[in-house]
Amino acid sequence: MMEVPRDPAASRYEHVGKGLRRSDLDPDPIKQFSNWFTAAIEAGIRDVNAMSLATAGPDAKPTVRIVLLKGFDQNGFVFFTNYESEKGKQLAANPYAAMAFYWIELDRQIRISGEVEKTSREESQIYFHSRPIGSQLGAWASRQSDVIDGRRVLDARMSEMTERFANKTIPVPPHWGGYRLKPDVFEFWQGRPNRLHDRFRYTRQANGSWLIERLAP
Repeated sequence: MMEVPRDPAASRYEHVGKGLRRSDLDPDPIKQFSNWFTAAIEAGIRDVNAMSLATAGPDAKPTVRIVLLKGFDQNGFVFFTNYESEKGKQLAANPYAAMAFYWIELDRQIRISGEVEKTSREESQIYFHSRPIGSQLGAWASRQSDVIDGRRVLDARMSEMTERFANKTIPVPPHWGGYRLKPDVFEFWQGRPNRLHDRFRYTRQANGSWLIERLAP
């Protein structure tokens, strides 16, 4: 039996957050997210835009991975990826997803869920051409989620793409682009001592307004 170097249950962290009250919240969850996102940036948190993204295909079996948030506004939350990847195929079959941000330095977590749609091709092109050249080439070189025989496959593809697009504007691959999650539920979580955390859920109503409710931790 593999020896476990440390008992996970013995790893404990006592949250010391100052608490979250209903009066602290903005009525608009997008603005509330922006307030917390700005605070996380000001706290110097590394990769503040890193988030867990959960998707599920027709078999209803969920998968989760870390991706990077690349933009947000009243229309939703945007990330970019290979449309032929596992998550791309799942979103094609089941266009709903959930995101989670966790900033331990602030004892804060945000959960967001909703329907997902592709961004416009123009929006994908603008972001693609803002990326470093190596990342643009990498989008062509990697057939994301495919089984490969070794690292040499990637290296060979990268060399091929580097030669193919030398001294040229690199076009956006047809299999690459953005997604926008249009939120219908948010949850803002603030860590508190004794595991009695503060949790508030925003739920979008039929008229477009947001219902705010406190949840038991």
